[in-house]
Amino acid sequence: MKKKIFVGLGLVLLGFISVKLYDYLSGPSEQYTDVKVIAYHYNGEGYVGSESCMECHGDIYETHLQTAHYNTSEFTTLDNIHGSFEEGKNAVRLMDADITIVDKNGHPFQVARLNYGDRKQFDWSMDITIGSGLKGQTFLTNQPDGLHQLQASYFVPTDTWINSPNYANMLVPLRPVNDQCLKCHITFAKSNNENLNSNMYDMSRMVLGVDCEKCHGPAEKHVIFQRKGIGTQKDTTLLALASLSRQQRLDVCASCHSGLRSNQIQNPFKFLPGDTLSKFSKNFNSLRPSSSLDVHGNQFGLLISSKCFTQSEQMDCMTCHDPHRNQRGQSGYFNSKCIGCHQPNTITCSISETKMAANNNNCIQCHMPIIPSRSMQVQLTKLEESTPIGVRTHNIAIYPEAVANE
Repeated sequence: MKKKIFVGLGLVLLGFISVKLYDYLSGPSEQYTDVKVIAYHYNGEGYVGSESCMECHGDIYETHLQTAHYNTSEFTTLDNIHGSFEEGKNAVRLMDADITIVDKNGHPFQVARLNYGDRKQFDWSMDITIGSGLKGQTFLTNQPDGLHQLQASYFVPTDTWINSPNYANMLVPLRPVNDQCLKCHITFAKSNNENLNSNMYDMSRMVLGVDCEKCHGPAEKHVIFQRKGIGTQKDTTLLALASLSRQQRLDVCASCHSGLRSNQIQNPFKFLPGDTLSKFSKNFNSLRPSSSLDVHGNQFGLLISSKCFTQSEQMDCMTCHDPHRNQRGQSGYFNSKCIGCHQPNTITCSISETKMAANNNNCIQCHMPIIPSRSMQVQLTKLEESTPIGVRTHNIAIYPEAVANE
């Protein structure tokens, strides 16, 4: 009797081992390697979202969630709007109309009502939130005639709703949002119309935020390859940024951080890491002096105007920035980057040691000061002149002490 029991247990164990061995040799199940594709790039490659990256890159994924890049766009919900819905605090008063932000059956809306004539009312759903919430948030609405920017935005410094930047101080037709607007806030979106100025999109096929695949490319093949775990065979399904030339690495960042682009030759969402950006569009400020560059948006143009850049053969954006981490306010980290090239015993600073100490020996505060933007301005009240937004310049230079201390 005992012998039969042992034989039975042995057969069960042998069967279990056989199944596991078969699974090991044959690879993961089809269900596991079947990746859900959010959208397909123009070249046929699939975007699968950063959650797929979490399986192998958990630490990087978790820190990336805290970055302004990742949080620069998301589908709008009542929970991710920073502005108030409280009566008296939820309105923008224009010269000819009032806009209120309200909750309609669990979804946020902007309701605009003219204050003259028949007091016509417009109800616009708030569908996409643009902005990480560091300086503010603006909102897009998907209407039958396409995607548009709404006229009321939230401004963090005043904790109020304001008229969206560069909108007239009266109720005007909503501003259409096309690829040129979206490309810096969304990883991928494909217009329903090949016209470069089209604002018609399939909202279910958008990859929001500046996600892993914005800089590393569509990852469907990479995720499937890694899930199959095919020995030590080299994975060539995803481009390594380290393999790119300096200019190609700069182009990845410049595709968003080089200000206005002109002579748009190809759809900006067709650009992928490793491509040459100038084959897609030209920089609006090409051949213009650096003094004419605005601090908002054109960090690339300002950086390449700096001696730090022109006198280095290797410096690029990632020399100082880790795109996987939120490094805002980490002056010690950025100072260490400066000192890594400029050894303390080789630096002659015109500012007194007392003032340097009062400034916590912060290189960035003096050599990359916050400067008012000429292009990004907001109107805080209906009678007030526009107020410029301060942005830290990336033209690393010696500035007058008055500018550095502003």
